Amino acid sequence: MVYKKIVKMIPVEKRETLSDKLLNYLLKTKKEAKMPSSMANCFLTQWQTSTFDDEAGLAVLLEATATVELEKTTEFVEKDLQLADVAKAIKEAAA
Repeated sequence: MVYKKIVKMIPVEKRETLSDKLLNYLLKTKKEAKMPSSMANCFLTQWQTSTFDDEAGLAVLLEATATVELEKTTEFVEKDLQLADVAKAIKEAAA
């Protein structure tokens, strides 16, 4: 999975902040129709069984959020977390 590789690029100390922000974007989106049902099921399963702070959980959350809110996700990663290489990787993965 491409997003697991992207998560490995994110410093551990920034993952909780990213997880919180992505979850917020995902829960408030008006673009939920863009998310395939299989991805929604994966997201909900991850939410019920684990957290989004570990690598697997953050990868699921990152993929789901990039699917519905790519611009917000990459802007936050690039500007707030100052991880331009990660933002670029997310854009490439979502293309």
